[in-house]
Amino acid sequence: MSQTTTFGDWLKTRRIAKKQTLRAFAHRAGIDPGNLSRYERGVLAPPQDAVVLERIGNALEIRKNTEEWREMVSLAAVGGGRIPPDITGDPDLLNALPILFRAMKGKKLTREDLIRLAKKIQES
Repeated sequence: MSQTTTFGDWLKTRRIAKKQTLRAFAHRAGIDPGNLSRYERGVLAPPQDAVVLERIGNALEIRKNTEEWREMVSLAAVGGGRIPPDITGDPDLLNALPILFRAMKGKKLTREDLIRLAKKIQES
């Protein structure tokens, strides 16, 4: 993923790079300009509907199944409080999530847990 940390920042950066005003881009993507502004400012959670994400991707001229497409979908999922599809689609990585969640909650991990987690991260 890029240095951008939120879907809204990602979207705004790419829209501006395309030299599109907010209203022109919203029209091109077929979304409400007010909602686009709210997405960019992080006031509204990113769209989760695949059709809306596809319209945004098309307006940005991003082809499906590219790294940039996966980044958009992942940032939208995370911004909506969901696990990104590239993680849920990887059974090994998905199985490692409980280890990560325990670590995030401050519970002590075993040496084996840490080694398994490190291997999963290295493999991805």
